[in-house]
Amino acid sequence: MNQTILIVDDDPVVRELVSEYLQGRGFKVVALEHGMALQRSLLEERPALVVLDIMMPELDGISALRALRVAGDDLPVILLTARAEPIDRVIGLELGADDYLGKPFEPSELVARIRTVLRRRGTVAPGAPEQRAPYRFGHFEVNFPERELRRDGERIMLRSSEFAMLKVFVTHAMTVLTRAQLLEKLRGNDETHRNRSLDVSIWRLRRLIETDPSAPRYVQTVWGRGYVFVPDGEIGATGRGLAPPLREH
Repeated sequence: MNQTILIVDDDPVVRELVSEYLQGRGFKVVALEHGMALQRSLLEERPALVVLDIMMPELDGISALRALRVAGDDLPVILLTARAEPIDRVIGLELGADDYLGKPFEPSELVARIRTVLRRRGTVAPGAPEQRAPYRFGHFEVNFPERELRRDGERIMLRSSEFAMLKVFVTHAMTVLTRAQLLEKLRGNDETHRNRSLDVSIWRLRRLIETDPSAPRYVQTVWGRGYVFVPDGEIGATGRGLAPPLREH
């Protein structure tokens, strides 16, 4: 299993301290001093995870993370920041960061976070590219290798989180998914993510694919049970013809 951790931080003390601590716990470490070198480094060696500082000159961590996700790269990322502003955390998680750690921190806590993310990402990440035939519903087509959604041939811009949710829904079409099952498939069995962010993600996806998000035809609510993806957009499909709910694990 790949155990290489890429650290991107402009503080040499942090790079040295974290590198030594991680190496002492069996990880291979590659350290970079600024975000500009991140993409070039990824072409040479693919790490298991990136520890990315937010406050850096030239290219800050948020911009580096955004560039990764725009390029369709779902590489696990843990953000570091010395700023106490919650907006950094919100923006980072919205862009697809896997975790967030404020400075100063104990190296042991970072190692624990790294192991949790790697364990959660042990299977194929839901938003990762995948070799599958295109999936068509209504006027839409999902291209899995390119991580694209098109409506009548026109590309619709998707966040990594939005593509991941759409991919989960089309994979389990006409099957009721509970909130817990959706969260587990999207983010792993991590209680820290079991909050109202799921509602925000579903609302955003509905805005992209529904004619009227307040009366959804594709991503329908099954009251008291969860959500179901209806490929033909039939109103009332939630009352009949559904596969049994997936069993809880």
